[in-house]
Amino acid sequence: AKEAGLLTEMLRMEDIGWDGRMFVDLDNRPIRTIFKLYPWEFMLRENFARPLMGTYREVQWIEPIWKTLLSNKAILALLWEHFPDCPYLLPAYLDGPRELTRYVRKPIFGREGANVSIHGAEGDLAHGGVYGREGFVVQGYAPLLDFDGNRPIVGSWVVDGEPVGVGIREADGPITGNLSRFVPHAIA
Repeated sequence: AKEAGLLTEMLRMEDIGWDGRMFVDLDNRPIRTIFKLYPWEFMLRENFARPLMGTYREVQWIEPIWKTLLSNKAILALLWEHFPDCPYLLPAYLDGPRELTRYVRKPIFGREGANVSIHGAEGDLAHGGVYGREGFVVQGYAPLLDFDGNRPIVGSWVVDGEPVGVGIREADGPITGNLSRFVPHAIA
């Protein structure tokens, strides 16, 4: 942003103010564009949640609020309910494992493997974390392929039917976490 000639400022969440109409920085300047790492689901629990929802026309959020719908893992159970024969989905439920004997339990708003547990597969495995107050989704277990102790997972982005990006995360264990490696790659 700086290289593009935009005025940038780094603020801690607690340094962002509210002037009764909009969010402001420490010098009381209006914040018109914001990139944040603080999760939306945390923001919606804060005291400023109500004014936050009224600023969507004045503030450009680089990660827009609609992303909370797609990052909400409860969508996995909804997709399975509506498309149980889809070969790209695993069984997923909000009310427990049902018929599943090998499954993963994930917090609905979890990130990077936090509070994820695997049951009935390689013994029971779990990662700690701060998520889960919102509930959990249970999903069928599909183990990651193991390449000499490296277990990759591929994230891909498609826009208007065209592939536009790919990211590869690689873990030493069966749960991809926040310390997993981002693997450089090139497509020629």
